[in-house]
Amino acid sequence: MRRSVLLHDVARVPDPLRRARIPRPLSSVTTIGDEADPASVDMTVEGIETIWDGVRGLYRSGVHPAITLCVRRRGVVVLNRAIGHARGNGPADGPDVPKELATPETPFCIFSAAKAITATLIHRLDEEGLLHIADPVAEYLPEFARHGKEGITLAHVLSHRAGIPAMPKGALDLDRLDDWEFHRELMYDSKAVMRPGRRQAYHAVSGGAVLGEVVREVTGQTIREVLADRILDPLGFRWTNYGVAPEDVAKVGLAYPTGPPPVPPISTFLTRALGGVAPDEATRISNDPRYLTGILPAANGVSTAEELSRFFEMLRCGGELDGVRVLEERTIRRALMPQSRLEVDLSLALPIPFSYGFMLGTPKVGLYGDAPGAFGHLGFFNILGWADPARELSVGMITSGKSAIYPEVTRWLDIPYRIGKAAPARVSGS
Repeated sequence: MRRSVLLHDVARVPDPLRRARIPRPLSSVTTIGDEADPASVDMTVEGIETIWDGVRGLYRSGVHPAITLCVRRRGVVVLNRAIGHARGNGPADGPDVPKELATPETPFCIFSAAKAITATLIHRLDEEGLLHIADPVAEYLPEFARHGKEGITLAHVLSHRAGIPAMPKGALDLDRLDDWEFHRELMYDSKAVMRPGRRQAYHAVSGGAVLGEVVREVTGQTIREVLADRILDPLGFRWTNYGVAPEDVAKVGLAYPTGPPPVPPISTFLTRALGGVAPDEATRISNDPRYLTGILPAANGVSTAEELSRFFEMLRCGGELDGVRVLEERTIRRALMPQSRLEVDLSLALPIPFSYGFMLGTPKVGLYGDAPGAFGHLGFFNILGWADPARELSVGMITSGKSAIYPEVTRWLDIPYRIGKAAPARVSGS
């Protein structure tokens, strides 16, 4: 069943708060995709509606012009919905700006959630023997060893312990995103700020750039081509690669600077976490066609919530989906080996545990709710893709507002808890 109607009867939120207009009723901007009976996977309609009530509450804040959510339980899609607008209802958009509804089919930039996809591909190439994550980066890119970086391994990069968290100056020059020789020279000439392996410091963009060039070196292809060949095309994905084709740029939902403008010291911290780019500037860059058609393995993945959920379903199922195997189970087990636990990340200033490329769940309080066995990745503050093996869940949640600090952020944090509560784990032996 699908439901979609146009915006009407809007309430204006004060401009200084940088929030979207919220329509009445919310059903006017809600689209429901194909959803199975939740009872078929031991869930309830009431549980699904409790999850969606949480999404509606978050949307009412006005911080996110669009929210899309897809929940799979045992491979079955039990929730696949969108609320809001893909474009035309940002805080600065007037009432006369054309508005386009977001739907479950609308792709959005998923930013750093792409890191999990990149890590998956690196592990696949290790499985093939084209590279080994324990090897130094300089074994594949000899000039990377400049300025004492010879000890940095691929494993260090995957686990954010390489000591190169900041992007080299010029790395986000939109006119040179496809100049791979220029970008190699930037990374070769960069300097580590700490000894590799010593501390965790989130690599917002720099790590992905290194991994992308290693992939190019060992395969002779761009990482975009290799991802499509090894994983996406065999599984029939439409999106979920780095950027999009030029003809698809207009299909991508926009990101919007929203919420209270950050001020120091918060703005300083956020800029550091984003690799030296201020949050509002990063948001504007992400809507540029040059960005959306480029290749940034850590930062410009484009996907739908449904495809993001489906990607993590493949990982939850041990590398096989719909009868097609793209990874071995043992490869995924190694990828999920914890490399940190309660260590405070020096870039994020938060204790987020990492494996070789994935943010790991924690008991009681965590990105994925009370989910100690879960794994996934965050994207630009309020985007999440994850799998929770204990509850047999795979989830994609995409939001288009780019605000890290806003009063209603607890509503966003509450949604994974609602999802977990609605999907009880199997009783041992059942």
